[in-house]
Amino acid sequence: MERTEKKYLNAEREDEMEVVGYQPCWWKLGLVGAGTLCSGGLLLLFLYWMPEWSVKCMCKEVSLKEASVLLLWTTDEFHTCFRVRVHYMEAPGYEPLGTLLPSQGKKPAYSPTTLVIEHPECEKDLPSKTPDVEGVQVRYFIHQNTKYMWSPRGQVFQRLVALEEGIPCSALHACYSTGLPAISKDYRKLFYGENQIDVKVPSIPRLLVKEVLNPFYIFQVFSVILWSFDDYYLYASAIVFMSVLSICTSLYTVRKQYVLLHDMVAAHNVVRVRVYRSNNVTEEIFSTDLVPGDVIVIPTNGTMMPCDAVLISGTCVVNESLLTGESVPVLKTSLPVPARCANGTVQQEEEEVYSPESHKRHTLFCGTAVIQTRFYSGEPVKAVVIRTGFYTSKGQLVCSILYPKPTDFKLYRDAYRFLLCLVCVAGIGMVYSIISSTLKGEEAERIIVEALDIITITVPPALPAAMTAGIVYAQHRLKRKGIYSISPQRINVCGQLNLVCFDKTGTLTEDGLDMWGFLRAQDGRFLSLEREVTSQTLTRSYFIAAMATCHTLTNIEGKISGDPLDYKMFEATGWILEEPTAEETALHDQIMPTVVHPPHQTTSAIPSCGDADMELQELMNSYEIGIISQFPFSSALQRMSVVTRTLGERRLTAYMKGAPETVASLCKKETVPENFSEVLEKYTQQGLRVIALAHRKLEAKLTWHKVQSVNRAVIEGSMEFLGLIMMQNKLKPRSVPILSELKRACIRTVMVTGDNMLTAVSVARECGMIPPHGKVIVTEASPPKDGQAATIQWQHAEDPSSWRKHVGTDTKDVRINVEDGSLKDRPQSPEVSYHFAMSGKSFAVITEHFPDLLPKLLLCGTVYARMAPDQKTQLVEALQKVDYYVGMCGDGANDCGALKRAHAGISLSELEASVASPFTSKTPDISCVPDLIREGRAALVTSFCVFKFMALYSIIQYLSVLLLYSVLSNLGDAQYLFIDLAIIMSIAFTMSLNSSWRELVPRRPPSSLISVSMLLSVSMQILLSLAFQVTAFLLVKEQPWYETWTPSSNVCNRSRGEELTNTSISVHNESEVDEHNISNYENTTLFFVSCCQYLAVAFVFSKGRPFREPIYRNYLFMGCILVLYGFIILIMMYPIEIIDDFFQLVCVPPDWRNKMLLLILANVTLCVLVENLLCDSNFWWLRNLFAGSYNEHPVPDVYPQLDLSPATLTCGRRLWDQRGRPPKAKYKRLAQELLVDPDWPPKPKTSTKAKGLCGESGGQEGQGWSPGDTATQL
Repeated sequence: MERTEKKYLNAEREDEMEVVGYQPCWWKLGLVGAGTLCSGGLLLLFLYWMPEWSVKCMCKEVSLKEASVLLLWTTDEFHTCFRVRVHYMEAPGYEPLGTLLPSQGKKPAYSPTTLVIEHPECEKDLPSKTPDVEGVQVRYFIHQNTKYMWSPRGQVFQRLVALEEGIPCSALHACYSTGLPAISKDYRKLFYGENQIDVKVPSIPRLLVKEVLNPFYIFQVFSVILWSFDDYYLYASAIVFMSVLSICTSLYTVRKQYVLLHDMVAAHNVVRVRVYRSNNVTEEIFSTDLVPGDVIVIPTNGTMMPCDAVLISGTCVVNESLLTGESVPVLKTSLPVPARCANGTVQQEEEEVYSPESHKRHTLFCGTAVIQTRFYSGEPVKAVVIRTGFYTSKGQLVCSILYPKPTDFKLYRDAYRFLLCLVCVAGIGMVYSIISSTLKGEEAERIIVEALDIITITVPPALPAAMTAGIVYAQHRLKRKGIYSISPQRINVCGQLNLVCFDKTGTLTEDGLDMWGFLRAQDGRFLSLEREVTSQTLTRSYFIAAMATCHTLTNIEGKISGDPLDYKMFEATGWILEEPTAEETALHDQIMPTVVHPPHQTTSAIPSCGDADMELQELMNSYEIGIISQFPFSSALQRMSVVTRTLGERRLTAYMKGAPETVASLCKKETVPENFSEVLEKYTQQGLRVIALAHRKLEAKLTWHKVQSVNRAVIEGSMEFLGLIMMQNKLKPRSVPILSELKRACIRTVMVTGDNMLTAVSVARECGMIPPHGKVIVTEASPPKDGQAATIQWQHAEDPSSWRKHVGTDTKDVRINVEDGSLKDRPQSPEVSYHFAMSGKSFAVITEHFPDLLPKLLLCGTVYARMAPDQKTQLVEALQKVDYYVGMCGDGANDCGALKRAHAGISLSELEASVASPFTSKTPDISCVPDLIREGRAALVTSFCVFKFMALYSIIQYLSVLLLYSVLSNLGDAQYLFIDLAIIMSIAFTMSLNSSWRELVPRRPPSSLISVSMLLSVSMQILLSLAFQVTAFLLVKEQPWYETWTPSSNVCNRSRGEELTNTSISVHNESEVDEHNISNYENTTLFFVSCCQYLAVAFVFSKGRPFREPIYRNYLFMGCILVLYGFIILIMMYPIEIIDDFFQLVCVPPDWRNKMLLLILANVTLCVLVENLLCDSNFWWLRNLFAGSYNEHPVPDVYPQLDLSPATLTCGRRLWDQRGRPPKAKYKRLAQELLVDPDWPPKPKTSTKAKGLCGESGGQEGQGWSPGDTATQL
């Protein structure tokens, strides 16, 4: 059947997959069964390795409705294929959240895939027993711990969702506040299963079978069987021993990781919780029995959350360090109750759909620890269960660990291609062996064994272990530097990083903020700058009251905890914060507020008995403010607010703080000073963190009880502007030198922050991301409005010389020019580099309406301010699409998505390992970034060295064996053992010990094995090895003493006694020796020459600077080289009878030993000269530069954002351009186009309109760009 229409799961989401249905086909099953019998099970093994082909070979394609087997393909660049089986279950209905017996003719209030409940009484009509309802057959499948249900209406499988999608906030209060009946709980549990993140630890037999069926070990089994037929028992035993050891090590490591993850998850997997049932009855159950819609009671003494739940009453203080890596307590408030009309219905304009992301300040996430609760008397803190099991936030993190996204890296792709090439070479050798042996009259059995033996020689069995060694060593070195990794394979990718994004606060700058000063506003104008917050004249001002109350601080075990900014602001006031105890709260009908007051004053919320006049006087003198409702800070809204009541006042007061632009927009216009923008810009340009304050007296109708459930939009409006607070956020001491080091290495640095634009630009200048004379182009994009197209306004930021005396330069428009026609000369340097700065709002508009312009902005963008967490992730993805290797360094709080998405995410967390990032540093600054890049480069170069060495080892041995096959000989068992164990294994594992070079250089190591330099190096060494082996092989036959060797041969002119002894020993072993014709002059010659060739290529391939320490500092490697060379030369020049007998070597005359020594010395010399003078990239780089030393690493001072290497800017660039071969990386192609674009960058005070709508107003028209196009004008 032909595919008519593609079906997708999770459409337009990150985990989108294409799905195709299949059904078993009997005639195909018969053919596969016959093929399995004929191939001895090999066909079945091949189908096990290829799940896609196994389904296509045994099934026929059908519609999803009829399918019993499904194939899933991810729609990303990897196109990973999965095979799943469709299951069936009996249930009383199709809808997981619906009623069992909906009323006839009643239309569901919400989507049938989410909810069919219209009012709180809707579930009272449910039948008492589920079995009484006629069951339906529900089809589903499970993929990566996620269940997908068949939708009869949509005729497609849909991801099982709970209450996290499409549920209005009003429904959570109206339909779920009283709890679920038991019958509904049982019904939903059929679909959602147990609320448990069950990380199953595979059994040892299952892991063993999976490991043994790996293609590598199957090849090992094939090799051992073949060697056993050839009587190579000693070498086969060694391989079996190494394979068993490798399998045991792998099983131990894999099982240990599963056990650790299982223990971490299971630590709080099962707890006892109290839930509400119908009629307001509570019962205590295990958390595994929770289902979406259950109402749970949060204990007063706190708990570890077993599910995702939304608060519907009370407040909680939560530690979310498991999810964010940040242990700062977070205040969670109850979900606001939407306002209702007079008839009791929710006002449509205020209707809001619940989302765990947008309502995270009201959501308790699974795995987080509830520290404290605050509640009303008689009404405990309640929360509605939103998600359970693997659908929770903690479950999704565990899934990301269990099923990581594959790493796409050229090295691994090229490695497989290279192995295929070796297989092809082996095929040629097999043909030669068969023809040669047949012509010489060999037995058929012997011909087959020798031909198959070629494969085991050409494909190195120790390659995977040797390739892994460099990564393991790098991981240990990183651990010693306090950098931990949960994804070691990404260490190699770190070696290719050419752009690193940095968060600002807590990453580049200190976590703590210091009070710098404040400006109060009065009568629509700013007063003079003030520094002293604790002045007595300001104690009862609204400004100080806002500082003391507008926060989410809490008192935990006698210590104030909360957001660092809130803490610093409150600490500056010197006020005291007091919270009621649970006992005090229980004594009142309403929640006891958090009380703040100036120092040297006690609270008097509960007056004691005494003289009435004294009490009245005390109350009149007391100044206390109670915080009765809080609206926590929201990244999307960029503000927070509180509702307070001052002791002695009847009306409530609201205070608000947040981003100055946001706060000013919510204030009465007459209260905002006219010079607000100029003053704000003045202080943000100095790198200060600016916070605005506002307040308002609430209407009398907004009482204590009403504000507990009112929407924050009702409170946050018509405010009165109070002024600005300036706080200083100092750079960390290591930030500037580290960023300078990255700049010298031509690694782009980008700032991605949620802070103010001008503050971010100022910090970028201060830390060196933007040079002193750099021009900043602020990109302000506005979405379509009133029929007008989306527009970008280009504004050049004010030159810093106006407020920094040490910087003075004439600002001019920047152009990037080259000479017309020929590109023979280096581009002229512009007067100043340029850097784009944009906000998160502008980034969203450009991404949506200017997709063709986005790559140009990314190429030169340096500052991204006011970026939301999801926008940081989108930025990383956009940079990767233009072929940047992106690193991300953040504090782990708002950067989790970007840390996961980047090629190398580094979390600055105190935790030893973070589930949110591949790398975690215990050092709280960015010094870990160059360390990681250095080790990544060293590991990458090591991988290339080891791969080249293992490839040459196979080819050298392959040549030796083919030459020996021509004389019906072969290498002996002991010779194979010595080569593979003593030489290859020791060299392969010690050549990976080179640590990283201390300096980061502008060059990056190659990322592909299929490159000119790599292929040239390998090819030249193969030719040298072939030439010297053939020379030695032919030359030994030309010697005057040469004859076909027999046990009685005496070319060494030994004495008669030695000859008789040698003869007797040889005759004793004659049956063993002659069977394979091991002992002969050709074998002995090629053994010595090839052994020295292994060591020679290992020496020349083991690269040192500029990415690794010099080779002479790898003492173990050099020791192995010298010891092995010494041993080989010793037994060659001074034969030792016992050793000769063990290796089955024959004695040759001294003159031939001298000639072999000269051949070996010549081979080593030519290997070194060819590698360093002909193949090494150092030589090409020096020749392209025509001047300067390699180790000087000249850095292009201009256009650092273009990331053009010196070679690219000079002769290397000419060579590529003249041949018509542009760079492969998209960003490099675009960079070359921008070098010759006269209209880039955009002129100041111009605009660009989106395509599709007309707009000619003096602006520039946005044009598209594709990597293959020439430069275009804006």
